[in-house]
Amino acid sequence: MKIKVINTSNHSLPSYETIASAGMDVKAFLENPVVLAPFERKLIPTGLYIELPIGYEAQIRPRSGLAIKSGITVLNTPGTIDADYRGEVKVIIINMSNENFTIHNGDRIAQMIVSKHEQAEWEEVESLTDTERGEGGFGHTGKK
Repeated sequence: MKIKVINTSNHSLPSYETIASAGMDVKAFLENPVVLAPFERKLIPTGLYIELPIGYEAQIRPRSGLAIKSGITVLNTPGTIDADYRGEVKVIIINMSNENFTIHNGDRIAQMIVSKHEQAEWEEVESLTDTERGEGGFGHTGKK
């Protein structure tokens, strides 16, 4: 699939690191480094503008290495970029650690996954079919 993209940054386009990668790393596009204090969140620009085909979305997800090593994650995970959005792709980053974290221009801050989706049509009914699970949720199956 080809996706139209405008890249106003000085970085290469997001790309897959391996043949089996689902996500592409997205880089920060900053004039100056951004310092995130503990539990602080900021909107980080990427310099990317995309045109997705209708029926697709781009999901913005955390990078596992940043999450485990530094406590850095994407706040609205996964963030959704709809096919009709034409603004700059920006990432809401939050520092969940107890130490300041600095983001520099070109740092890989998140990953983007392009995914097909469908739009649902609601059908109002008076009852739903019974299942073995029923209304069980929120840990009803136990820990083991």
